[in-house]
Amino acid sequence: MTTSAPVEKVSQEEMLGQFKTRYQNLLKENQELSAKIKENEATALKLLGAIETLEYYNPDASPPEEVDNLNIPGDDVTDGSPELTTEE
Repeated sequence: MTTSAPVEKVSQEEMLGQFKTRYQNLLKENQELSAKIKENEATALKLLGAIETLEYYNPDASPPEEVDNLNIPGDDVTDGSPELTTEE
């Protein structure tokens, strides 16, 4: 004996109405989220500008970032890549 989940019978008109409502709600939510993203981007740019200004006028406040670019993998011609070998 197998039991299956009960099937809810909904008319096509009611289903269409539900789908349209859900669709409209999703569109509205997307618009709200898009507006929030734009607002956050504007705030982030303002903060970045303020950070750069403060760092410019007070360079001792934050130490400069050290970049170790002396040992970049794949920068050596003799790393074993066939197209980069100097041997003939």
